Amino acid sequence: MTDMTRSTYAGLRPLAVRALGQTGADIERLVREARQSARRQRRLLTWQDLDIALQGRHKRMPDDVLWRVCLHEAGHAIAWSLLGVGEVLSVTVGVENLGQVLTRRRNDMAQTETWLRQTMACLLAGRVSERMVLGDVVAGAGGDDTSDLAQATDYALAAETRLGFSRINPLLYRNPSGSLDLLSLDRELAARVNERLISAETLASELLTSHCNDLLEIASRLQERGVMEGREIRQVLGLAEPGMPEP
Repeated sequence: MTDMTRSTYAGLRPLAVRALGQTGADIERLVREARQSARRQRRLLTWQDLDIALQGRHKRMPDDVLWRVCLHEAGHAIAWSLLGVGEVLSVTVGVENLGQVLTRRRNDMAQTETWLRQTMACLLAGRVSERMVLGDVVAGAGGDDTSDLAQATDYALAAETRLGFSRINPLLYRNPSGSLDLLSLDRELAARVNERLISAETLASELLTSHCNDLLEIASRLQERGVMEGREIRQVLGLAEPGMPEP
């Protein structure tokens, strides 16, 4: 790799991470606007121009909301990284008052009951980190069928009704269509599902409590910059890169 190629790569990489979620048309329009601005100032377009343009497309959150979102996403990132059920690719905050942890799920792990609990813990880790540091939580972990709470509940319900992990009638398979309604009709089933959620939440709490300083460090960097790559998360946690020996 030549020095020029290495320099270009170093300049593009953080911009590419910050641009996650943008469409091709969004990026084309952003570059055109940044180039026009540079021309008006009678100078060439720079990486900084693009970085400023990318940041400018997002409304700034109030500081207290931003800090909460940073803690929430840092909790998710730590859990995914340390439990090993997924590889964190990037973490972004400040997009439409939301944050996002982009992960690559591992397909080489046996999907046992332990794996299920760990995956649920990753989904609940954002909520856990809010309560651990701030003393309360907001409704951001719930709200719709794609939310953290909905996904974790669906995993717990699947364990009891479809995956054969239940202590009661483990061989009985229930069709997933309309299965969430079962929680309203079957109190005993709802109690067992809730037990699994509490167990996963406890795992996330123990994990984040033992890595509280890392949680605050990652959240602080997110608050300052708005984006972190997975490799930087792993550096903070002292983890090796995927495919490399542990340090």
